[in-house]
Formats: sequence, structure tokens, C-alpha cells
Amino acid sequence: MSPRYARVPMSDCLPAFGRHRGYPPRYGWLRKVYEALLREPTALRRPDATVLLGVGKSMVPSMAFWSQAFGLATRDGQGLVPTERAHWLLDKEAGVDPYLELDATLWLLHWWLVSSDPCHVPTWRYLFGHSPFSRSSRTELQGRLAAAAEAAGHKTPAPSVLASDIACLVTMYAPGDHTASNIEDELSNPFRILHLLDPEPPAGRTADRSHLVALRRAAGRRCPVPVLAYASLDFAAWTAGPTGGSISLDRLASDPLGPGRLLLTSTSDLRRTLRQVADGHADLAVVESGDGQETLVYSRPPAILANDVLASAYPALPPAPLRAPGAGSPESMS
Repeated sequence: MSPRYARVPMSDCLPAFGRHRGYPPRYGWLRKVYEALLREPTALRRPDATVLLGVGKSMVPSMAFWSQAFGLATRDGQGLVPTERAHWLLDKEAGVDPYLELDATLWLLHWWLVSSDPCHVPTWRYLFGHSPFSRSSRTELQGRLAAAAEAAGHKTPAPSVLASDIACLVTMYAPGDHTASNIEDELSNPFRILHLLDPEPPAGRTADRSHLVALRRAAGRRCPVPVLAYASLDFAAWTAGPTGGSISLDRLASDPLGPGRLLLTSTSDLRRTLRQVADGHADLAVVESGDGQETLVYSRPPAILANDVLASAYPALPPAPLRAPGAGSPESMS
């Protein structure tokens, strides 16, 4: 087994704790970075980057981080350049969803974020892929993250850094209380629409800040069929090999890096989705072996088929690049 698939949590992640500077990805950020980098690879290093992007000074490195974490920008010399994935998604004329208006795009971005190789968000990867519990207090989760970082050979992050990671993740995914004072915060965080985390308790309910971080294990039922099928074939491409073959539904559902864990999708929902897609695709089938194990069988390279099925989420537009290039060392992520 290659190191990429070692089952030590965070072993295939960059030690990139807290590099978001406390800011989750906001509406418009990915597109702003894309347009800036089209003009100049060093745009985010310019003294007037805050004016160019229309944000505060502390947000600029956060925007650069998220663009790389989603695989939409990569290091090239002294600057950043958009990836093919970014062109496919964000190009003003030819992009499939340049303003991130479709729920399918947010699900796809979430998959790219937590499944990337290497992963830029180890806290995210741990919670969705490796956490043995669906519900944890922030203190408990912080302790498990520190242990996982140490086991993976990373320098153990400071408690304040891990607390910032957890707070950022919760802000990114957990719906708020919908009070008037929270409306702007709700509108700024597009990934909350995925309902991957339970809402935060009302303000003042838990003054000791020990409230739960709770995954919604059935949230993947809302994932669009083409995205879930894409993620399944994407996972098969990096685990089962680049040519025609098969992968068990049990592995898709239970592997820490599979769509079942990272997209919070049950085996039954995977089965239903993959059968639906296979019914309309001659190169795919869900078959049952003599011992009752169900398997996704594909007669063409899964990377090609992944792009084919994803295209149905964006009719009449070209398929997506399957993998973004590696981001390199954490020192390059500025």
C-alpha cells in the first residue's frame, strides 16, 4: 500500500494548521483570486492586493490558501497560477459555474477540498474521514487532533491553532441561529447550504464553549447524483488503478478517504446513486457477487468515466479535470 493510502490520519496531509487565518472561504473569494491570477501570478503579493481583491489585509493570505486547498491555484515560480480545474469552473465565458450558483458545485468543491492529495486541511480531513465519533465537544476534538498530528509525524500544533481550525470549520459548515445579527454571516458562508454539521447552539447557551461539533451522517442524501458518482469513480481512479476494473460498495462507503465518509453518504444511498447512473451508462454496472458483496464495475478508465458522469451536472459544457496538481511543500502555500 502506498503512503497515499496509509491509514494513519493526516499522514497524507500537509501540516497546514491555521493557515486560513481564521477565515472560512467566503462567497466571491475563489473567483476574485482566479481573476487576479489571470492578470498576474504575483497579484496576491502586491502592496495593493487589498484594493484589487476588495478585502482586508489579513484576508489576502487566507484567500490564497483556500484557492490552493481547493486545487484551483498552484505554485509557479514566485507566484500562483490558476489550474485547469479553475479554468473549467470559474472562467467568465466558458466556466461551468463561475459564480458558484449551483449546489452541485459546492458539493464538488467540498470533495476536492477533503480528498485532495496532499490535503491542505488536516483538521477537515480528520473530522470527515477519520473521526470515530459523529459528535464531540470542541475540547475532545482538539485533543484527538493533537494526537493524530503527532502520530502522523507532524509537529503538534499549539492548542490555540487547533481551536482556530475547529472554529473555522464550524463557521464554514454549521448553520447559525438565523437571528438578524447573524444574517450577514450566513450569507458569507456558502458551504452552510450543504448541512454537513448540525447548527450551533443559540448564543449564551454554552458559555464554556464546550458545545458539540456534530456531523450529520445522512447529509449526503442531498448530494447531487452526478457529484456522488464522480467522487466514487475519482476515488476508484486513485485506489483501484487507472484502467477498467471494479471497487466494492463497502469500500466506497467505509474507507476514510472514500465518498461515504467524506460526503457523509450511506451504503444504501451510494447503491441507489450508482445503480441510477449505471442504468444510463453502458460502461458502468453494479453487480452482486456470490457472497452477496456489491461491486461497482467499470469497463473504461474510471478517471474518464468520472468526468463523463460529472458533465451531466453541467449540461452542454465540457467535463472537469479529475485531479489538480500537487501543491508541493507547505512553505509554498502563501
